[in-house]
Amino acid sequence: MAGTHVPNPRLDARATDRAAGVLLGAAAGDALGVPYEFGTALRDDQRPRMIGGGLGPYEPGEYSDDTQMQVCVAEVAATGADLRTPEALDAVAANFRRWLAGGASDVGAQTRTVLGAAERAPGSPGAALLAAARDFSDGNDRAAGNGSLMRTGVVALAHLGDAVEMAEAARAVSALTHPDPDCADACVLWCAGVRTAVLEGTFDGVRAGLDLLPAGRRALWAGRLDEAEAHPPRHFTHNGWVVHALQAAWSAITRTPVPEPDPSGGGFPAQHLELALEAAVRAGTDTDTVAAIAGALLGARWGRSAVPAHWQEAVHGWPGLKAPDLVRLAVRTARGGQDDTEG
Repeated sequence: MAGTHVPNPRLDARATDRAAGVLLGAAAGDALGVPYEFGTALRDDQRPRMIGGGLGPYEPGEYSDDTQMQVCVAEVAATGADLRTPEALDAVAANFRRWLAGGASDVGAQTRTVLGAAERAPGSPGAALLAAARDFSDGNDRAAGNGSLMRTGVVALAHLGDAVEMAEAARAVSALTHPDPDCADACVLWCAGVRTAVLEGTFDGVRAGLDLLPAGRRALWAGRLDEAEAHPPRHFTHNGWVVHALQAAWSAITRTPVPEPDPSGGGFPAQHLELALEAAVRAGTDTDTVAAIAGALLGARWGRSAVPAHWQEAVHGWPGLKAPDLVRLAVRTARGGQDDTEG
């Protein structure tokens, strides 16, 4: 049962820009990774481009199911809903059904199985989906896919007011399709990272998020973060698994140097977003998902203003959204359901 919902704090202009970057950063990473999903991994000297194709096939700049599913969550979060409540989870589940029926361009195997089973289950949309997800996961050692981590960034925006509440919401939204403990923990850590990045402008929240995990799992995840920081993204080859997906994204972020300010205009720190997303795509395998995961945190840290203009112009996807629409959803969520008056 959800407790009292703590209102989001009022954000200044810089924090609002960072909140605006969460969905846009995820969508940019997604669209950048789409052409290379499950293809030949790029070399270090090759720069990915938003050329479309992939498994869709997609138009240049079009994002995939990673962002499509996050939009399903964002449409509920942007009303100011407490994502821990049965009513909000019902609304998210109903959006997932709508997406599967009329907008899904690519669907992960676990997500498709769980959503299909939920259609035949009794009860409200949220309860049916939760039951189907638990049935799928029970006794299944392959139930820890990356499908809830890829959509979790906006959950943090809905619960900026309290870290414990945010962790509860991250687990609840993950459990709709991915109740495995690794999936839940990964969503908590990433949401903690997004929340701190928006509020404080640092990446410190991922490590701080360890305190929000069950005590018996903190050392395990601390070691996993250590491993990510010690190896390049391509080291985590099984990134369809949520653990490797998080490690590949964290590796791309932490191992990509933040550019030093250059008075001549040749470099600036926020360029880290672009460079780290390129590194995430070079991880190979599930390129769009790893880059979408990384993009949510990078956007939260560096903001909408750090997303290259040509990426912002190109990004689009179901259900007919473009960059300004993603920004509006994110900012309205961060404002607790209030309209975005700053464009």
